Amino acid sequence: MIPEERLDQITQRFQYLEAAMADSASGGDIARLAKEYSDLRPVVEQIAAWRQLCADMAEAKEMLSDPDMKALAEEELPLLKARLPEAERALQLALLPKDEADARPAILEIRPGTGGDEAALFAGDLLRMYQRYAEARGWKLELIELQETELGGIKEVVARISGENVFARLKYESGVHRVQRVPETESGGRIHTSAATVAVLPEAQDVDIQIDPADIRIDTMRSSGAGGQHVNTTDSAVRITHMPSGIVVTSSEKSQHRNREIAMQVLKTRLYDLERQRLDSERSASRSAQVGSGDRSERIRTYNFPQGRMTDHRINLTLYKLDQVMQGDLDEVIDALIADGQARMLAEMGQ
Repeated sequence: MIPEERLDQITQRFQYLEAAMADSASGGDIARLAKEYSDLRPVVEQIAAWRQLCADMAEAKEMLSDPDMKALAEEELPLLKARLPEAERALQLALLPKDEADARPAILEIRPGTGGDEAALFAGDLLRMYQRYAEARGWKLELIELQETELGGIKEVVARISGENVFARLKYESGVHRVQRVPETESGGRIHTSAATVAVLPEAQDVDIQIDPADIRIDTMRSSGAGGQHVNTTDSAVRITHMPSGIVVTSSEKSQHRNREIAMQVLKTRLYDLERQRLDSERSASRSAQVGSGDRSERIRTYNFPQGRMTDHRINLTLYKLDQVMQGDLDEVIDALIADGQARMLAEMGQ
């Protein structure tokens, strides 16, 4: 179990923050103190609940020696012991290190992989799946860049999703999504396999990444829709190239000024993601084997339409409700991925 000394340190830090926030002399630090206080509060509540349960068990054991209270203690003690494993696990989960990016909005990027037109069509299906999931959770999804094919597929899409704990729930979606189905263009009824790549990045904040203006090149150009249609007659689209990393970002809204803001935000997010990956790699040599590692080349999921099943290969989870999944019913698989990630972290804590 967790050392009492560590629990005391957390509780004492929480009490210090509470006192510091009540002290008006804290000044400009109040926002930082409030954030840490808010993060620690659920942890301290779990510590208090676990300690109260332990105290109740100790009291019940003492009651066993009292003839007048023995019967009551014998009835109560098994009930308290039965609650202990759940309380211990809740406390352990509360003590797990938090990813500071979990509460942030996310940048979603989808691109077709192998499979030609069918891969582009599947990329469009994935976009609609995430749009429906975002809508079901009350999130806001804004398209930043959308390049469509003449058949209605997607060459590339970049979107921003904002809401409560967006990155926490979507970060496990990064990787290669594979589809097995009979394409609409297939006259022989043969099943084809194609793929699309999904990347979910936590949105960068201004304090995360500082970009030297000398490191970027900004180009303006005319934006166009699928097949060259709906051409904007003004040079509104913006493309930003970050020379040191080679990252290129495009935004094609109607306002050129707004496009610069959007493109710079996406560029900062991609640079922030690179830095997160570098730090993660330093912390763990086995990072590529971890769920939610963000390895874009890892095949994470297969959508088999003839059998109506979706399989997530990282946790060997198969669901025979593909229609619902494609309609945005993703909570079951995402909850399973989060639980698996927590189990791995708990195992590491126990080592």
